[in-house]
Amino acid sequence: MNRLRTRIRQLVYHLRKDYFTLDNVVLAVALVFCVSWAWASVTTMTRNWELERKLEARQLYMAKLKLEIANMELEQEYYKTAEYQELVAREKQGLMVEGETMVLLPENSSGAKEKYAQPAVTVVPEQSNFEIWMGFLFPKK
Repeated sequence: MNRLRTRIRQLVYHLRKDYFTLDNVVLAVALVFCVSWAWASVTTMTRNWELERKLEARQLYMAKLKLEIANMELEQEYYKTAEYQELVAREKQGLMVEGETMVLLPENSSGAKEKYAQPAVTVVPEQSNFEIWMGFLFPKK
């Protein structure tokens, strides 16, 4: 038991003398301070970056809303014009201006429909990526 106490006392003495000196304690405190400062800086930068992203998103949304408002105001002005009112009256009520005559045209014939039909889509055989590169690098003459 005495031996154990002596060992503990020796260990405490060596710790105080070798490790817990004023220089080592100051260095440890400075290290803790630097680590906490770096951690706080990184946390603050991360928070600022996230807030900046949110701000940009909200500014874009606000710009979009302003454009929509401007567009709606222009539409409202257009609906107030005499030109629009005349077009609606002609379309909905079938009204005409004096001197106009209405002409009803027959349906298009099958020949006219075929003449202006969409061209047929040609199917190109699929090539592998290697074949495409070989064709690009070594074109056939």
